[in-house]
Amino acid sequence: MHVWRARLDLSPARLGELERVLSADERERAARFRRDVHRWRYTAGRGILRVLLARYLTVSPQEPRFAYGPHGRPELAEPLAGSGIRFNVSHSEDLALYAFAVGRDVGIDVEAIREDMETLPLAKRFFAPGEAAILASLPESIRAEAFFTCWTRKEAFIKARGDGLSLPLDEFEVTLSPGEPAMLRTTRWDPADAARWSMIELYPAPGFKAALVAAGPLGEIRCFEWQPGQRTVRAG
Repeated sequence: MHVWRARLDLSPARLGELERVLSADERERAARFRRDVHRWRYTAGRGILRVLLARYLTVSPQEPRFAYGPHGRPELAEPLAGSGIRFNVSHSEDLALYAFAVGRDVGIDVEAIREDMETLPLAKRFFAPGEAAILASLPESIRAEAFFTCWTRKEAFIKARGDGLSLPLDEFEVTLSPGEPAMLRTTRWDPADAARWSMIELYPAPGFKAALVAAGPLGEIRCFEWQPGQRTVRAG
């Protein structure tokens, strides 16, 4: 299990290098972003993904092709799908996290903590009742952090499952209180399903919350930093 962190606000020269490894449809998608910053970050994020995958697969960054599940989760298409490598990507503002595993599903999510959000109404609307009640019981000074703790854990779980927005966030519960280990408490559809998944909190940068979820035991997690201009993965 490998996790990579990368910053997406890069120099024009570095962006140009990454843009050249994108596929034609990825460049077309980038061009559809109205704001420059969103176009640049998409280009950087997708290019870095290709660079990382290229080293794991021992191919050129242009070679990987992607297939998409019923709810939009990207996966490696044939013939590289046979490698067994699974991956997931999340970014917030200029910070991106990449998770890689072999032979099992993985999900990752990162969010910048926003102190200006009305967290309680959102929790009551989207979270399970027990989660919303716990959030309401916490001091207001830590409520925003707890909200994004809960949000990233739930998002990482549905991304690992590949369900996307088809799985309502109130159908399962995660831990969110300060100091409480990251864990999937229960799922409404099958109480035993919670034991099939592992969850851990990540600490990518000050002002951000993040979580990683995988099928089965997590085992050793190795974390790496991608640097601009880095074309190979120092993960061995």
